[in-house]
Amino acid sequence: MSNCVVLLSGGIDSSTTLAIAHAEGFDLNALTIDYGQRHKVEIECAVAIARRYGVKRHLVLSLDMAGIGGSALTIQDIDVPKDRFKVSGNLANDIPVTYVPARNTVFLSLALAWAETLEADTIFIGVNAVDYSGYPDCRPEFIRAFEEMANLATKAAVQGGVRFKVRTPLISMSKVEIIRRGLALGLDYSMTWSCYDPTPAGEPCLRCDSCIIRERALRGCD
Repeated sequence: MSNCVVLLSGGIDSSTTLAIAHAEGFDLNALTIDYGQRHKVEIECAVAIARRYGVKRHLVLSLDMAGIGGSALTIQDIDVPKDRFKVSGNLANDIPVTYVPARNTVFLSLALAWAETLEADTIFIGVNAVDYSGYPDCRPEFIRAFEEMANLATKAAVQGGVRFKVRTPLISMSKVEIIRRGLALGLDYSMTWSCYDPTPAGEPCLRCDSCIIRERALRGCD
């Protein structure tokens, strides 16, 4: 059985990715990052989902990306955009302030470091280039570039002959297709979290990009 690291946020995409890796028979290690995001409830979801899938090791790392700033997801003074679809008709026409500077580069680097320690050669990440909010680090060209870098920058690759692979099973799928795939694998999406800006009562706002994408996709699966 192959060893892998899955980046698990607790959202739709990362949870579906974990379910896919599980179905493929991988020995699962999940990495969740508490990076100072305002929607910390997703970490609780990640813990529950990891337990549901019998993850061998679940590492929750704390990383203060709020100290870097530059994103509405980590800085309370920056408002999370609401109702963008109603205004523009298209969520992916620019890069919104919910973009966290270099987040996937940082997360993949941490996953790579752990994978090297675990002697795992496969990293799963649930990036998607179809139904997303315009983030540049969700594109196939970014993933290819990171994979090339991983095989130039690690002892396991340079000296040990390991060939690291970054798996992105959802990258060309619509959100409806993603949810249908997860449902077919038995994933309970009520365990996942999507909202970027929960209400004071801890409920989804239903107006941010992530809530809108989730609602539209779930309606499409009815």
